[in-house]
Amino acid sequence: MSGIKELDKLLSAMKPKLTNDEFVFCTVVGELSDYAHLRPVATFLELEGLTLVLLKHQAQNAGLKYESSFRQITLTVHSSLEAVGLTAAVSTRLASKNISANVIAAYYHDHIFVSYDKAEQALLALNEFSE
Repeated sequence: MSGIKELDKLLSAMKPKLTNDEFVFCTVVGELSDYAHLRPVATFLELEGLTLVLLKHQAQNAGLKYESSFRQITLTVHSSLEAVGLTAAVSTRLASKNISANVIAAYYHDHIFVSYDKAEQALLALNEFSE
């Protein structure tokens, strides 16, 4: 089943869901296999190092450094990886409320990591699309 490409359909059907978990972004040296036991929800290999997105308590237990904590909002609509404008619409809406958006697109859904203390406000802002 391929995802939805039409922006209007995506925005009206996205039904954002806020998780209760607290996440952090860490950068580490080494191989992903060295950190797989931490069960990161996302990883990305950059020239400067390996980025891990993982639960805050896992980072703390492993002694990893991080700067801020976040909550995850999942857009529950199945968006196509070829859809145009969804990330722009979401980040623009959140920016208008002074909320940063760290977007990770996976195969089925887009996931937005927002500042922990602004998560409820971010959820309200995203729900405005379907009103």
